[in-house]
Amino acid sequence: MKTIKRSYPAPALEKGLDILELFAQEPSGLTKSDVARRLNRTVSEIFRMLLCLEDRGYIARSDGDDRFRLTLKMFRMAQEYPPTKRLVSEALPIMQEVVHELNQSCHLGVLEAGQVVIVAQADSPISPGFYVKAGSIVDLMHASTGHVILAHLPQEARERAVETWQHRTGNKVPKDLDEHLSKIQAQGYEERDSYEIRGVINISYPVLDEQGNAVAALTVPYLARMEDPTTPKQVRCALRNASVKLTEAIGGVAHPATQGEKKAGRR
Repeated sequence: MKTIKRSYPAPALEKGLDILELFAQEPSGLTKSDVARRLNRTVSEIFRMLLCLEDRGYIARSDGDDRFRLTLKMFRMAQEYPPTKRLVSEALPIMQEVVHELNQSCHLGVLEAGQVVIVAQADSPISPGFYVKAGSIVDLMHASTGHVILAHLPQEARERAVETWQHRTGNKVPKDLDEHLSKIQAQGYEERDSYEIRGVINISYPVLDEQGNAVAALTVPYLARMEDPTTPKQVRCALRNASVKLTEAIGGVAHPATQGEKKAGRR
């Protein structure tokens, strides 16, 4: 793993960012002692920073609870960022079409700081169903959404994202990652059993920019139901069309494999 060299150190800022990144991995929250121990700092070093982040609304405590938890402030800020806001605005009606066609949920994820952030989600119109809620953060190596985005990034951007993931998690890169991503890039999507939930098949397609690089991915966590005729093949078809529609809506260029299928369909 490469060491990132900083010409202008900012210790206080780095301490605050370390704390925010730590909370992003701990949805159940942490006490000030937990934070100090995990970051190898003293409680006195951490306490004032926690109070500052609490005053600014980035973390919060429940009544009678000494555990701090990350609020949704950063998620709201990310959604207000113009490119993300436009992407979500264009995606939601397309995702609604998908869920009503398939009776399956659908979510939109982006890559941010070596992890996958779910920025939009549409529920299945029937129950029971499986969904990933907006605002969720998912491990890059445990998400079809993340793999599909990585597979459709330039090599330098891909390596940067993986290095950031390594730095964040301390884990080793899977040995077959390059081979896996090459396969996804060639076929234009990924379909595989969920890393987290037994019985769920994740089917993901990329959303591409004008240079053909991924800015996001649309994913359906397919769950087979009794007396429901929806098949993975139908999910692929609907999600492929949705990804092309969203790609074109943001001014992007569809994946070559998808374009070939569209031409074949017109014959």
